[in-house]
Amino acid sequence: MAEPELAPAPASAPPNRLPLLVLIAVLLAAGLAALAWLDSRNRINSTQEELARRLREIESDSREARTVSRQAQEALREAQVKVAQLENRLAESQSQQLALEALYQDLSRNRDEWQLAEIEQVLAIASQQLQLARNVRAALLALQLAESRLSRSDRPQFAPIRRALARDIERLKAAPVVDFPSVANRIDNLIASVDALPLAFEERTERTTPAAKDAATGAERSFVSRLGAEVWSELSQLVVVRKMGPAEPPLLPPTQAYFVRENLRLRLLNARACLLSRDEAGYREDLRASLTWVQRYFDPRSKQTADALAQLKQLSAVSITFDMPAITESLEAVRGYKSRRERSPG
Repeated sequence: MAEPELAPAPASAPPNRLPLLVLIAVLLAAGLAALAWLDSRNRINSTQEELARRLREIESDSREARTVSRQAQEALREAQVKVAQLENRLAESQSQQLALEALYQDLSRNRDEWQLAEIEQVLAIASQQLQLARNVRAALLALQLAESRLSRSDRPQFAPIRRALARDIERLKAAPVVDFPSVANRIDNLIASVDALPLAFEERTERTTPAAKDAATGAERSFVSRLGAEVWSELSQLVVVRKMGPAEPPLLPPTQAYFVRENLRLRLLNARACLLSRDEAGYREDLRASLTWVQRYFDPRSKQTADALAQLKQLSAVSITFDMPAITESLEAVRGYKSRRERSPG
């Protein structure tokens, strides 16, 4: 096998380029490093600027936040002050309200006590009118007045008292009504008219007087006849002879006529006293005796006597005794309410 032929050596060796390449590489690396450094520096600067800008913004926001916080704190303090003032005012208002409620309760309690005391007094007077004067009308008016005052107040706690008043009012309305003061006044009027009643005998005597005068007038025809008529007239006045039947009134001298009137007046006064004491037996007996005396001794044809007889008959028909109702239920209701109110703490 033939050996290869060696290439002929060059005529001159070329210069060494390695250092140049190394230098170029170093320069390039340095340039790249410088570029990288510049880029990094720019980035760092931009980052610092951005950071500074952000810090400034944060600081500005912080200042604004502090300002807002201070304002909020001031507003909070003002709100707390206002709340404290409102709380004080509320406390004052509550205390005033409590004081007003206590005052109202005291006033209401006093007003109720005054009203109940007044009603109790009215009922006590009505009870006295029933027990002493037996005046049902006055007691009924008193109970109606008490019920009217309680109805105007419209307090629910007065309902039991109003119910008791209503029951007593119904009992008084069902009771017979006798106007005792009116009956007493009618008896007083009869007593005052006793002196004006004409006696029956006086009336008959007056009716005989014109006949005697006619006889005297007819006797004037002559002196003798006139003298005789005068004598006869005088004698006829001295002595009167009459035929007295059972219906004729008795002859009464002036003194006896006076005593008849006085006895009649005393009978009527006794009837009035029996009326006030509610003695019906004595009342009727005195009126019966008065009626008999008026019919016997006084002229029944005169208007005064006829009026007196009519009044006596009407008064005799009045019944003055009956079971008088009581109003103890109303009085007990008022007094019981007052005692319970006094025992209650509030």
